[in-house]
Amino acid sequence: MQRYSRIAIFLHWAIAAMLAFQIAVGWALEDLGARGFALFQLHKSIGILILLLTLARIAIRYWKPRPAPTEHGWQGALAKAVHAGLYVFMLGAPLTGWALVSTAKVKVPTLIFGVVPLPHLPLPMSVNDPAFAAHSVLAWVGIALFALHVAGALRHHFLMRDGLMWRMMPVRSPALLAALPGLIAVGFVLGRIILPTPAPKAIAALVPPVAVEEEAAANVAEAVDNVANAALPASADNAAAVEEPVGPPPNWAVQPGGSIGFSVGNSGETISGNFAKWTAKIVMNPDHPDSADIRVEIDLASASVGDSYKDGMLAGDEFFGVAAHPKAVFTAKGAEKTGANGYRASGTLSLKGVSKPQSIRFTLSGKGKARKVAGSATITRASFGVGNGDSSTGLDPKVTVHFGFSAKAE
Repeated sequence: MQRYSRIAIFLHWAIAAMLAFQIAVGWALEDLGARGFALFQLHKSIGILILLLTLARIAIRYWKPRPAPTEHGWQGALAKAVHAGLYVFMLGAPLTGWALVSTAKVKVPTLIFGVVPLPHLPLPMSVNDPAFAAHSVLAWVGIALFALHVAGALRHHFLMRDGLMWRMMPVRSPALLAALPGLIAVGFVLGRIILPTPAPKAIAALVPPVAVEEEAAANVAEAVDNVANAALPASADNAAAVEEPVGPPPNWAVQPGGSIGFSVGNSGETISGNFAKWTAKIVMNPDHPDSADIRVEIDLASASVGDSYKDGMLAGDEFFGVAAHPKAVFTAKGAEKTGANGYRASGTLSLKGVSKPQSIRFTLSGKGKARKVAGSATITRASFGVGNGDSSTGLDPKVTVHFGFSAKAE
């Protein structure tokens, strides 16, 4: 029986094993967050390698003619259709993935196996959504074609017993007949083994629009208060001056379910994300805001914009530099009332080895020992060296941070 050339046989099994690896890894990438950055780079590298090997495989088909088909009729037509579909998959999946990376909001450099830079395709941003859809559809179509191809090979070998599979073996060896198809299983298992354990999904809920409305209302209330205070007689000021807080200010325990999010403009669009891990220590009497003692610590490695390779960029030196500066810390002593329920705290933000003055605005709702907090701050990212590379050129100079949580007095 005429066999395929040895180079065609090598390319067939190598591509099959890599496709199995890609399928195993691709299923999990979206849930890995920043921890999936290195794996995403590997996924892209192997995808481009599959593209190159597929082009070589097509060239070999014309250089070394393949054996004549053994089936005709509808079975032969189906076999040809599956083979053609597999080539579309092996070319289309890497190309749509390349297009997807090239049109992402944040341009993430790709180094093939950490060595060879892959240029971005000159495509408009409008291609991003169609590329994502096509890449996802091609993945599922590829899995179906892969299964049909394997089923056809097993049918020929075990039901028809025509020895067709020997055409894709360099020699007629039962050991190779088991080992080479086994590479596909090895590729899939390896793809699952190297996956890190998924972390619990970050709380995606950000501060609701009502928080923005509350802040606007607070600003109006502040203006009204200023006018009203100007009209008050001096005796009222003196009475307020004599009033003293009763007892020490309470500690407030932040309740589960809160969020700290961020957003920044990027070439006319907005990139939004949040921090999954943070802590806040708050001491404050709402009636006497000057008693406030606030400390918020944010785990920068928990930053996510919902995309694993962009999250990996956030952790790098161009943005947060998590390896050297794992936390951002905001501290403030004292606050001032800006309206009926509005406050402003001026303190210090320490981020990426830089400490600078920073103020936050927030509102309190509720009464007694249970309060809801919603607020925001505007941070000049360049002051802290955040976004200092080529992929940050389209980002707006200021980042909005917004937060919301419930707290109980202890």
